[in-house]
Amino acid sequence: MKKVICHITLILIGVAISVTSLNGQKKKKGEEPEGYKFTMETTVPATPVKDQHRSGTCWSFAATSFIEAELLRIGEGEYDLSEMYFVRKAYEMKADKYVRMHGKTNFGSGGLAMDVLHIWKEFGMVPNEAYDGLAQGDSLPVHGEMDAVLKGYVDQVIKNRNRTLTKVWKEGYNGILDAYMGVVPDKFDYDGSTYTPTSFADGLGLNPEDYVSIGSFTHQPFYAPFILEIPDNWLWSSIDNVPLDEMMELLDHALKTGYSVCWDADVGEKSYDWKKGVALMPSTEIEDLSGLERARWDELSESEQQALFYDFSTPKKERTITQESRQEMFDNYQTTDDHLMHITGIAKDQAGNKFYLVKNSWGTGNHIYKGYQYVSEAYMRAKTIFFMVHREAVPVTMAEKLDL
Repeated sequence: MKKVICHITLILIGVAISVTSLNGQKKKKGEEPEGYKFTMETTVPATPVKDQHRSGTCWSFAATSFIEAELLRIGEGEYDLSEMYFVRKAYEMKADKYVRMHGKTNFGSGGLAMDVLHIWKEFGMVPNEAYDGLAQGDSLPVHGEMDAVLKGYVDQVIKNRNRTLTKVWKEGYNGILDAYMGVVPDKFDYDGSTYTPTSFADGLGLNPEDYVSIGSFTHQPFYAPFILEIPDNWLWSSIDNVPLDEMMELLDHALKTGYSVCWDADVGEKSYDWKKGVALMPSTEIEDLSGLERARWDELSESEQQALFYDFSTPKKERTITQESRQEMFDNYQTTDDHLMHITGIAKDQAGNKFYLVKNSWGTGNHIYKGYQYVSEAYMRAKTIFFMVHREAVPVTMAEKLDL
């Protein structure tokens, strides 16, 4: 008991010192906090940052960036592939499934990286210059109205007022997509040659069958695939399941051997600070306080409390993320499938803490990192839904256990 009391006392002393220090910093005009300073340990080449703008299509931007990096990796040069081609094909497939399921499945703009692999396999892909999906004249995707119109359309089809579905409902649906996104070309000219989406994809030197998705959850058996139970998995794709430490081993092994990683994650934490370019899982020991100690903590203003946990002016102590704590966050909806991004490197901060360099699809307007962000190892352990990687990036022992 004495050890516990001492521990709590030390926390409170630390809180008092931190608040005093923060208040003192405010008084010193012109003095800038040191901030995080990162040193890269390994990086994988990637194409320029893009902007999904006002659309829920991060899954396509992340997976397309990942494929573009794969083309760089195998020496095929820099490509600007069409995210909106994958989005358009996904909308078509979602409508068919939604109607067949009588509306009892998810229909919306969201999706997963595996959607891109499936579309690539079934329909090919195209360069952005052949199909940018911007038929409305916008310079960036704006999908709010289109999403609402598409949802209203398929809901009316499902109501089945004619007591039988017409044979033209899909034509009407595709007409809406054509109006908002443009007609998908059957053939197009690119770099002096004529292609179909399939022939273009076939000539790139990559195979959609060579990619695997891996996560870590205890509600399913390890070393086996399972259908990931999240709303945006409308395609009912499977991921392979491994223990948490092995999932992180996979991430490090991939990046250190020249493979980038497509990342599905939760970005809803207050400690995910896009503008400052840092994502952390700050220590939450204070949350365990009770009684008098909790009352003293509660006497601090909200801004002082926020400053202690969400101030990124200097390296912070972070939570220890275990398999159990990670699962609890997922089970309680504290970790949800929010956003997909592209991991391209490993870095260390000035205190020696490991971070991962993540390419986002929100443009280049954040802080000094121009569309990238540094995500701590603790955040990665806690908030990862799954990684998608080339099968050759999976460590041999893990590949054997998963029969890859």
